[in-house]
Amino acid sequence: MKTLNPSSIHRLIIRTPNWVGDAVMSTPFLRAARKNFPHAHITLLAKPWVAPVYANNPHINRILTYDVAGRHRGLVGKFRLAKDLRKHDFDLALLLQNAFEAAFLVWMAGISIRLGYDTDARKILLTHPVHRYPFLKRLHQIEYYLEILKGARLAAGPAEMEIFISDAEKRQAIRRIRASGCSGRACVIGINPGAAYGTAKRWFADRFAELCNRLKSIPDSCFLIFGGPGEEELGKNIAESVGDTCINLCGKTTLREAISLIDQCHLFITNDSGLMHVAAALHIPQIAIFGSTDHTTTSPRSHLSHIIRMPVDCSPCMKPDCPIDHRCMDAITVDHVLDLAMELLSGRRLS
Repeated sequence: MKTLNPSSIHRLIIRTPNWVGDAVMSTPFLRAARKNFPHAHITLLAKPWVAPVYANNPHINRILTYDVAGRHRGLVGKFRLAKDLRKHDFDLALLLQNAFEAAFLVWMAGISIRLGYDTDARKILLTHPVHRYPFLKRLHQIEYYLEILKGARLAAGPAEMEIFISDAEKRQAIRRIRASGCSGRACVIGINPGAAYGTAKRWFADRFAELCNRLKSIPDSCFLIFGGPGEEELGKNIAESVGDTCINLCGKTTLREAISLIDQCHLFITNDSGLMHVAAALHIPQIAIFGSTDHTTTSPRSHLSHIIRMPVDCSPCMKPDCPIDHRCMDAITVDHVLDLAMELLSGRRLS
């Protein structure tokens, strides 16, 4: 690989991942990029649903939106995006997104230095291809991203994730929680019963509801049910089972609002999901329930995060929907989660 001279880079662009959890896990890469290119103007190219993850991040200068539903839609839109990028005179493109399209876009944009993994037959489009050895796919996703920098003989830095919340966002989250009926001294417990990838990642809704009902014994307990569009009914069913102390936020928050509300939780209980990584980045005590997915590569990286999983012969299968009996999730009882939750809330296991 040709040597990359950081001092010659004045304007660089980073193509971000497309999923919220992956975006959160890419934040150590952004910090490392800033360390390697301290005087460069750093731009992110992000899909609109992940761009909010990077708001207020001090390591970047600007976020460009990859508007797949509008200006950049379809084949014509991709050429339009390449033309838009060309106007910015970028010296370097760092590709966290592995697809052929990502390399093709920055090649069409005329960016002279293009660094990323040599996946999807795109080696010919990269000036600095990093070979993706088999061992790299077994690394945690954070390290997987940082290895791109190492492959170009750049410094990687620490793996701690970061999300930055403004004081105004914090105040608004507190006002919203209190307006929903939680007292100022409430023990706020976040519940995230959904998962975008598929039902195989989801612990059962009735068990989340039973868990909340049993946690109601905690004085001044208050429950926030998180979820995105399409999960409104899921949140409604749990909230109705739990009662007045349970606030259904499913489909009722932006991503930034959800991030700020998670920051106010004393405990977060979740499936493997993007919001799980948000809670980890915010260092909120949390319980992450794993079934079909691989906890070795996508675990929540925080000393305050605790995983509950029951090893079964077919897990991790990585399938969106279980084709048999959902045994990996069925083996996780309410008592398993309740016992750990009570320990965390009592302060006995905060690390």
